[in-house]
Amino acid sequence: MSITTDQLRARAAGTFWLRLAAVALPLLMIAPAFWNGYPLLQWDTGGYLARWYEGYLVPSRSTVFGIYLHFGEGFGFWINLALQSLATLWLLQLTLRVLSMMQTFRFVAISLVLILSTALPWLASMLLTDIFAGLSVLSLFLLVVGGNRISGLEKASLFVFTAFSAATHSATLGVLLGLCVVGWTMRPFLRHRLPIAGLAQASLTIVVGALMLISADHALSGKWAWTPGGYGVAFGRMMQDGIVARFLNDHCPHENFKLCPYRNELPATADEFLWGKSMFNTLGRFDGLNDEMGYIVVHSLADYPAWQAGAALRAMGQQLLHVATGEGSSVWIPHTYGIIERYIPAQVAPMRAARQQHWGLNFDYVNWLHVPVALISMLALVALLGHALAHRRLDDLTLLATTVTLALLGNAFICGVISGPHDRYGARMVWVATFVVLMALFRSPGDDGSANETSPAA
Repeated sequence: MSITTDQLRARAAGTFWLRLAAVALPLLMIAPAFWNGYPLLQWDTGGYLARWYEGYLVPSRSTVFGIYLHFGEGFGFWINLALQSLATLWLLQLTLRVLSMMQTFRFVAISLVLILSTALPWLASMLLTDIFAGLSVLSLFLLVVGGNRISGLEKASLFVFTAFSAATHSATLGVLLGLCVVGWTMRPFLRHRLPIAGLAQASLTIVVGALMLISADHALSGKWAWTPGGYGVAFGRMMQDGIVARFLNDHCPHENFKLCPYRNELPATADEFLWGKSMFNTLGRFDGLNDEMGYIVVHSLADYPAWQAGAALRAMGQQLLHVATGEGSSVWIPHTYGIIERYIPAQVAPMRAARQQHWGLNFDYVNWLHVPVALISMLALVALLGHALAHRRLDDLTLLATTVTLALLGNAFICGVISGPHDRYGARMVWVATFVVLMALFRSPGDDGSANETSPAA
């Protein structure tokens, strides 16, 4: 069959726009960093950067992520942002392809909406673990349902990416572990929709991620240990809820705790206690108080179970509503600046020249859009699941929507209950809900939903 001139022109135009998108989208995904003139930094960035140089473990600072940042130092960390941008776009298009929805226009349109209306480009532009939290949910899902729809190389890449993401932050590992547990629990009911091979591969990424973290900790510190700090962070949240003060008042008359003399002077917030100028510093920080904080955390759970349960549910609910972009990036972050000046002097000049270091970042206007989009996306995700349930629809998009909903709830529980509600924890995950909702809006009748629909009762 001959090809007409118009058809050739249409193909040439399609090729042109595809090539343009291939160049433009990776750049747009890290546009905030280009605007800033340097990769975005955050309050916690310095702790990760220092891991390579200081050779000891610090609470809540993954050595795996520290090593990842170290390899980008010679390139001004732009290679890290390039990897984050490309990984993001790769997972977006692979998700569309696995769900039989991949079309160039659709992929470009969804990517642009995410770039313009969510925290995604800000996460991809930042030297922080947060970009891997949401992306790992997609990669874990694809490992489970991808099956024969992806190549062996893609499976291997997804496996490595998910394991690495799990090793970058304990909360991310916890969310992924929870998703695997739910997957295995639902396997008898969903059968072929959750293949055993896929669930096994996904579960193995958690094991490999944990081994990766422990090995990195040993390589840098000489200790076979998990990243410390869990008890301290949980203690801070319980102190903020008033539980610690009550525990000390109940126990100090007959038990000798280091914190007893300070029980009436505890700060109002966990951040002020752990990272401000509080008695935490006076008593030796984590080295001096870790055992005592762990004791109080464990025993207060037994002493006040109803109070703890109520506080946990409130924290989880509050965390779901904390979704603003930019927490910890538009404030003065002397620790991160100090780490760069001490260990990476070649980066001081470009870092100091960036807009962020001249108070040029203000997320108020950004969040006028991001916060409503995030909250509406979560409501739309629930509506999408309700519609699927009402119509007994169990296609792959419904499975993805369910996975993302569980991830949001798990993230809110882990972060809200352990650390207390923070916008950063919500923003790093909620953009995935927007992605799923956009997929549903862009879906046509001939896409995955109608082709692979399966009733729960089948």
